[in-house]
Amino acid sequence: MKKILLLSNDFMSLNFRKELVIRLLREGHRIYVSMVEAEENRVYSEMGCKVIPAPIDRRGLNPLKDFTLYLHYKRIIRDICPDIIFSYTIKPNIYGSFASGSSGCPQICNITGTGGVFLKDNCVSALCKLLYRHSVKKCFKVFFQNVDDRDFFVRNRMVGENYEVIPGSGCNLKKHFYVKYPKSGRIRFLYIGRILALKGIDEYLRAAKTVRSTYPRTEFYIAGYFVEPQYRQLIQEYEQDGIVKHLGFCSDIDREIRKSHCIVLPSRGGEGIPNALLEGAAIGRPCIGSDIPGTRQVIDDGVNGFLFRPGNHQDLADKMETFLNLSVEEKAQMGIKGRQKVEREFDREQIVDIYLKELGEI
Repeated sequence: MKKILLLSNDFMSLNFRKELVIRLLREGHRIYVSMVEAEENRVYSEMGCKVIPAPIDRRGLNPLKDFTLYLHYKRIIRDICPDIIFSYTIKPNIYGSFASGSSGCPQICNITGTGGVFLKDNCVSALCKLLYRHSVKKCFKVFFQNVDDRDFFVRNRMVGENYEVIPGSGCNLKKHFYVKYPKSGRIRFLYIGRILALKGIDEYLRAAKTVRSTYPRTEFYIAGYFVEPQYRQLIQEYEQDGIVKHLGFCSDIDREIRKSHCIVLPSRGGEGIPNALLEGAAIGRPCIGSDIPGTRQVIDDGVNGFLFRPGNHQDLADKMETFLNLSVEEKAQMGIKGRQKVEREFDREQIVDIYLKELGEI
C-alpha cells in the first residue's frame, strides 16, 4: 500500500483521471486529492479518497495567491508524507514541483497542454518558462500529451531528461461507446468546450453564420459554459438570429454527441490531446478541428474528419461545406474510422497502465 497525492485544478480536470483513481483504490492504495473546493468533489470522497480543498486561481496571475498555493502544497506534503505525487495542469505542476522538490517526494507532472501561455512572446510567457525551468524540470518524471509540446519544452530547457509522450488522457471506450450515425435531414454541428476566444468560439460563430447563408437547414449547437463574459451577449444575439443554439454546460455530453453529425473544436492552440474530440470520435462522429498540436493527433485530415487553418473562420466554413456535401455513407464511414483510431491509439486503460508502471518503480 502506498500513499498517493493527486494535485489538480478542479473536478473537471480530475474527472479524466477517474479510472486511474478507481484502479489505485482497488489495489489498496490511500488516495489524497487536492483541488479547488466544489460540490462535485464529494464524488471522490464517496469513492474513498481524502479530498483537500486547494486555493487555486486557475486564470489569475496574482503572485500572492500563487505563493499561497505553494504553501498549501508544502503543508499537505509535510502532513501526508506521500510516496508519490501525480499532478495535472500548469499551476499544480509548477507549484507542486516547487513544494515536492524540497521534500524529496517524487512527482510525476502531466503537461495537459500549454493553454494560451506560450502562443505569444511576452512577460507572462517568459515568467512561465522561468518557473518551469526551476520546478518541473527537476521533478521525477514529466508526461507530455503530444510531441510538439515535448519538443517546445526541450528546446526551451524547461524539462530534464526524464520525460515521455503518452496518448493524452485517453478515452474510456466503454463509457463512450459507438452509436450508429444519425440520418436526419438537418445536419447538426456541435461545439464542445469552454466559451472563450482561445477555444475558437469567434471562428465557430462566424463560420456558422457563413454556412447557414447557403445551407439554412444546418444546425449549430454550443455545449459549454462562459469563461469570458463578453460572449454572453454575442451568443444571445446569434441565438436570436437563429444561427446557433447554446446548450450551456452539459452533464451528459454523450447524449448531445449522439444527436450530432459532426463535432467541432476550433481551438487556436495550447491543447494537449482534446478530450472533446476523443469522445466525439469514440462515439463515431466525424470531427473538424484546427490544425494545431494535439488536434492533429486525433484528426487524420480527410479520413475521420477535417483540419482547417487555426484562426481562419472562412477555412472552417469551407471544411464544414465540404463535410455537408459528403453522402450519409461517407460521413458514417468517417465516424467509424474515428472510432477505430481511438480504440487503437487512445484507450484510457493504456494511460492507467503507464501510471501503475511508474508507481511500481518507486
